[in-house]
Amino acid sequence: MCSLEKRDRLFILKLTGDGEHRLNPTLLDSLRSTINKIRSDPSSSKSVLITTSDGKFFSNGYDLALAESNPSLSVLMDAKLRSLIADLISLPMPTIAAVTGHASAAGCILAMSHDYVLMRRDRGFLYMSELDIELIVPAWFMAVIRMKIGSPAARRDVILTAAKVTADVGVKMGIVDSAYDSAVETVEAAVKLGEEIIKRGGDGHVYGKMRETLLREVLSHTIGEDESGLSVVRNTGSKL
Repeated sequence: MCSLEKRDRLFILKLTGDGEHRLNPTLLDSLRSTINKIRSDPSSSKSVLITTSDGKFFSNGYDLALAESNPSLSVLMDAKLRSLIADLISLPMPTIAAVTGHASAAGCILAMSHDYVLMRRDRGFLYMSELDIELIVPAWFMAVIRMKIGSPAARRDVILTAAKVTADVGVKMGIVDSAYDSAVETVEAAVKLGEEIIKRGGDGHVYGKMRETLLREVLSHTIGEDESGLSVVRNTGSKL
């Protein structure tokens, strides 16, 4: 599931365990509950959130096996992830994803929905796998990608070739802010960045409102729509 550690004004949210951190309703509810707990903390507007994970995966996307067993859950999972991303965008503090393993499909969207993406270079990649598993990328995923990946060529490679983007390539594409040699170094760098941001000061509520304005296109897709992110699945075999 997930855990939350508070170090002074740093909140460290971790997806725990050695599994794939598939985004099923239970995990998504746990993540939203944790984000709401952070939001309600009296120090939230002067703090920074770091999201990271245990094991080989940051998140391997939606729980496709669960969706296949009960198609109604595909709509539910998509709605819960849209709500989680909206929560992150409106959170009154800067956010950092310390990506220490594979971040695929919906897991890649989760990572990119943070303000900063730091990534280990010795293992893992960002991977929009939908082309490989014959699944249509939903419009709201595309909105995140348009806002987070500035280069049309990079967007083409990520979406239309299903490129597995390593940390160093991600830096060149402008998707990843910085790359590190191990999981430990990645998290340490995220902590250092978080501390530097806190030292700069600023009102988190103002920051959050500015982020909402900046990412208005994403919010217009994540709030109030009924769009399944798991449509047209023909092959759920892992390509990892």
